[in-house]
Amino acid sequence: MASLLKVDSLTGVTTAGSISVTGEGNSTTTNLQQGLAKSWINFNGTGTIATRDSFNISSLSDEGTGNYSVTIASAMSNTNYSVIGAVGRNSADGAMFANHIGTNANTTTTQRVKGLYVDGGLIDMTQMCSSLLGDLA
Repeated sequence: MASLLKVDSLTGVTTAGSISVTGEGNSTTTNLQQGLAKSWINFNGTGTIATRDSFNISSLSDEGTGNYSVTIASAMSNTNYSVIGAVGRNSADGAMFANHIGTNANTTTTQRVKGLYVDGGLIDMTQMCSSLLGDLA
């Protein structure tokens, strides 16, 4: 018999911000908070850049051709968060997403993303998407 649970908030018993969920196969548990995206953004990176939709993002900046800075509204606890990204263009040329790790690397409140040709040259993208996984501060 299926059940329906309706609540406005969930709080862990041992630690308020930690809730475990039984995983597939019923033999392990997963920490719910660890598996949630802490921020994400979908934006147009061509011409006058514009956010289409986002979560936990306060601003977006154009740092030059194919180079963008995304400001995270609620800071991450450290710079070791995981980044997932995707790009798209209105042409058949190969393109890819890059998370900047050199000069001007990610901070706890700023993520740097780039749109690249497959050969490594920077290019503005019509579709830029990025998500962060990790711990909030």
